[in-house]
Amino acid sequence: PARIPKRTVPVILLLTGLFLAACSLNGAPARGTPTPKTPAWLDVQMTDATTGQAFRVRDFAGKVVLVETMATWCPTCWKQENEVKKLQGLLNNNPDLVLVSLDVDTNEDEATLKDFAATGGYAWRFAVAPLAVARDLGNLYSADYLNPPLAPMLFIDRQGGVYGLPNGVKSAESLQKTLEQYLNP
Repeated sequence: PARIPKRTVPVILLLTGLFLAACSLNGAPARGTPTPKTPAWLDVQMTDATTGQAFRVRDFAGKVVLVETMATWCPTCWKQENEVKKLQGLLNNNPDLVLVSLDVDTNEDEATLKDFAATGGYAWRFAVAPLAVARDLGNLYSADYLNPPLAPMLFIDRQGGVYGLPNGVKSAESLQKTLEQYLNP
């Protein structure tokens, strides 16, 4: 095997450190740190696949909105959906909490999404994410929000602050613990 010259090692270590630091950034705001301005994607009109009604995330101003990006083919998403379903029960279907699942798979449509929600017994808003929404999620927070198996989620507080949650399936109990502090005045 070829040897790396000793003077190259610090450069490689520096570049590796920078790469790892960049990879560890979630792009979404850290817990407790809202984004500084109101993102445009909150104003994009979407259609709730379960009801056919149009909505904008901004329509829920003054409430706490939990947003999950997902795809119907994603087993991790199914697990997360079931935790969100449990969360509804833990919070007694709190009317101040709005749940929105955004399908970011460009190959899926509203009919597929409606069937998915009905089959799972998921009683909240499901929408195919318009390109503008998907683009903003990826650009503002990170490409993780376009990768459903990472179980990316964020929430919006009553004042419009957007907060990222860690990747991976979040238990109903951990979501409850995080959201209750924003739900309780």
